[in-house]
Amino acid sequence: MSIPKPDGRQRPLGIAALEDKIVQGAVVEVLNAIWEADFLGFRYGFRPGRSQHDALDALAVGITEQNVNFILDADIAGFFDTVSHEWLITFVEHRIADRRIVRLIRKWLKAGVMEGGVVRPARVGTPQGAVVSPVLANIYLHYVFDLWAHQWRKRHARGAVILVRYADDIVAGFEHAAEAERFLEDMRERMAGFGLTLHPQKTRLIEFGRQAAANRRRRGLGKPETFTFLGFTHISGRSRRGAFQLKRKTRTDRMRATLRAVKEALRRRMHEPIDAQGQWLGQVARGFYAYHAVPTNAPALWDFRYHLTDLWRRALRRRSQKDAMRWQRMSALEARWLPRPRITHPWPQQRFAVRHPRWEPGAGMLHAGICAGGAW
Repeated sequence: MSIPKPDGRQRPLGIAALEDKIVQGAVVEVLNAIWEADFLGFRYGFRPGRSQHDALDALAVGITEQNVNFILDADIAGFFDTVSHEWLITFVEHRIADRRIVRLIRKWLKAGVMEGGVVRPARVGTPQGAVVSPVLANIYLHYVFDLWAHQWRKRHARGAVILVRYADDIVAGFEHAAEAERFLEDMRERMAGFGLTLHPQKTRLIEFGRQAAANRRRRGLGKPETFTFLGFTHISGRSRRGAFQLKRKTRTDRMRATLRAVKEALRRRMHEPIDAQGQWLGQVARGFYAYHAVPTNAPALWDFRYHLTDLWRRALRRRSQKDAMRWQRMSALEARWLPRPRITHPWPQQRFAVRHPRWEPGAGMLHAGICAGGAW
């Protein structure tokens, strides 16, 4: 089967049988136990005890605390569809000597997908939708990118460099433009050697950081560009006191996609009791807030609540030819069922300091010095 991707393309899913899922789950436990000790601190995503917000915190601390002037926002084009099976098996065999495990992984990689009753075996890529796929992808990029990037930073960087990777989304920050450009070119060459390419439209090198606005203004340019990472647009902004502040705002396209899904669901729930609709919409709002309620993002939360109320009002108006749903009544329903937005996530520096209390730039600790990209 296939599911739509945010850019409109279709993503094929390989749904494994129950027995395969059980075996894959057991293999994942083994692989995680082996490679977790090897994975570097700047790698997040599909790792025990590491969430998307941990990656967001590490990136924010790196940009704020380090002398970052340029951001490389890199995206690997169709990563899960282009992973080389032979290279992946080679990487697995670095740590796995049991031929039975290797043989199982080979079979899962070649299983392919079934569409219209026809099975299409896979020659490249990892089986999306499979339990084992995320950890295999992590192993692949551990050797292809993580170890290489860590060595590149130690050998070639003279200024500050930060690195954060979540799955196939990579953000790197640099103090010097020349080093950022060299890293990008070297990264393209490195990826090509393992059958991967950087997305030409989604990979960007931009001026960003505490000095970006002043430097661009001096050259007669506009405001610093923004970049997106894990559902948030990152903005080089200013605090009320005029100091540099990294601001994060929910991506507009992601919010619109969520609201479109709510609109479609409301059409199916049109004739349900108002209380049932309100209870469901309250759950939607709380789920949205749970991820997006980060500091500096309050306006987006209030916008989301307003649009939820408006969609609900429109759905209720369609239930009858009499337009009885005035805003006064909707305000009462909104106050009863839709929770008011509230920032629930702490500032990145606070949570990062708790998770990594001994962190300091250049610290020689695996999960500290690298996590926010302290320059080594």
